[in-house]
Amino acid sequence: MAGAPKLESSLYRPLAEINVTPLVDVMLVLLIVFMITAPLLATGMRVDLPQAKAAPVDPKEPVIVTVRKDGATFLGTEQLPPGGLGAAMHAKIGDNPATLIHLRGDREARYGEIVTAMDELARAGFAKIALITTTQGHAERQAVPAPAATP
Repeated sequence: MAGAPKLESSLYRPLAEINVTPLVDVMLVLLIVFMITAPLLATGMRVDLPQAKAAPVDPKEPVIVTVRKDGATFLGTEQLPPGGLGAAMHAKIGDNPATLIHLRGDREARYGEIVTAMDELARAGFAKIALITTTQGHAERQAVPAPAATP
């Protein structure tokens, strides 16, 4: 009986198709769960926030500290007394240590004056300081207010 087909081997043949119906069912259930929970996560809790006296700093306008060659320190265009940089920074932007401060030092300013300004900023809690420079060949003078006349 060599020519007769074997009945036993035809019953246990592997199936060539994969049933994807259970996979699609699970994916649809997950999609529905995420669609329902996503709006709940976005709303959060309702909280009455306190009022702040300090105005928020415009992120487009950088905080610029300037040290002139005579050692005078400016916050923006306002000249500061010696040792008053930390207090002026807290008055202007509050206690936000993540604020990036741009420090401009005149080329002819003493190194110690610039380090003093950096030290005052660090003691006041402002550690993110960027030194402003110009590229070679493009040195340009930027206007800084002249010192006030003393009587």
